[in-house]
Amino acid sequence: WLISDNMHHRWLLLAACFWVIFMFMVASKFITLTFKDPDGYGAKQEPLILTAVTKVEEVHAPEEKHWPEEFQPTGKAFSGNLIRQPLVHMERLELLRNVCRDTALRNLSHTAVSKFVLDRIFVCDKHKILFCQTPKVGNTQWKKVLIVLNGAFSSIEEIPENIVHDHEKNGLPRLSSFSDSEIKKRLSLYFKFFIVRDPFERLISAFKDKFVHNPRFEPWYRHEIAPGIIRKYRKNRTETKGLQFEDFVRYLGDPNHRWLDVQFGDHIIHWVTYVELCAPCEITYSVIGHHETLEDDAPYILKAAGIDHLVSYPTIPPGITVYNKTKVERYFSGISKRDIRRLYARFEGDFKLFGYREPDFLLN
Repeated sequence: WLISDNMHHRWLLLAACFWVIFMFMVASKFITLTFKDPDGYGAKQEPLILTAVTKVEEVHAPEEKHWPEEFQPTGKAFSGNLIRQPLVHMERLELLRNVCRDTALRNLSHTAVSKFVLDRIFVCDKHKILFCQTPKVGNTQWKKVLIVLNGAFSSIEEIPENIVHDHEKNGLPRLSSFSDSEIKKRLSLYFKFFIVRDPFERLISAFKDKFVHNPRFEPWYRHEIAPGIIRKYRKNRTETKGLQFEDFVRYLGDPNHRWLDVQFGDHIIHWVTYVELCAPCEITYSVIGHHETLEDDAPYILKAAGIDHLVSYPTIPPGITVYNKTKVERYFSGISKRDIRRLYARFEGDFKLFGYREPDFLLN
């Protein structure tokens, strides 16, 4: 009986030892899994993540188009979703698309891509860029940038001022100078942009520059265009002073302004709508810059076009791009509400397409 009892205790002791060893092994495994090196874990998982992404991209990637070499897109702007546009630029393009779809504004937001529009668009084939000129928003500086990129001059500082707008010497071809098929390819593949500004402030700038200061090399504004507007739109015929802003507003707001526009020719580019100049609902632009935020927009445009390492936008004088609400209100203070409303009715498409508020003096 004693022998049997001793054997029983030995088996119990042996079982207890095995149980302790087993529990130690389980605990050791648990500790190893819990405190495993996180860097090693991440490194092992990374190839799986990359493989999954690669497979998704292979499934959804669009078929590559094979264009002639001279039309192959270049620059950062054509890397698709790899570019993360700042929210403000995404919002501007989304607003533009929404307003373009608004049937109530169709007559104010749509225009044909005519020769007049194609004449406004300058081409840089070397870097696959199209720039639509919208006068009175700092376009001279952008033309200088393109002149350098096209190779006519090695730096902006070297460009004589009288060359910038001389299209026979500045090396800037217009889109209208190409064949229909070449125009279509460039519109489809190139980086495209233009700049806008508060529409009413732009009109004030055009009036001051062309009819008040009137550069010597542009005498026709004062001596031909101004008299034509005065004859048609001045109320007080006894006045002999030059063109007044009130006359200018009546001309622009007249629904029948086009008969004078035809006489004035391309000189009207300084005050016609952005819609008429650049056809933003017909041409898919890559970026729309705003004069009021040009300090931020200019570097972004250069980077998006992939040319920021080649050229810089000229230094912007302090305060020159700030919207001057007081100046706008002062210029319109002597204009009748009827004439201002007619003017706004013509430029409403520009206000809505590019997110500019209706002036406060129209709401009062």
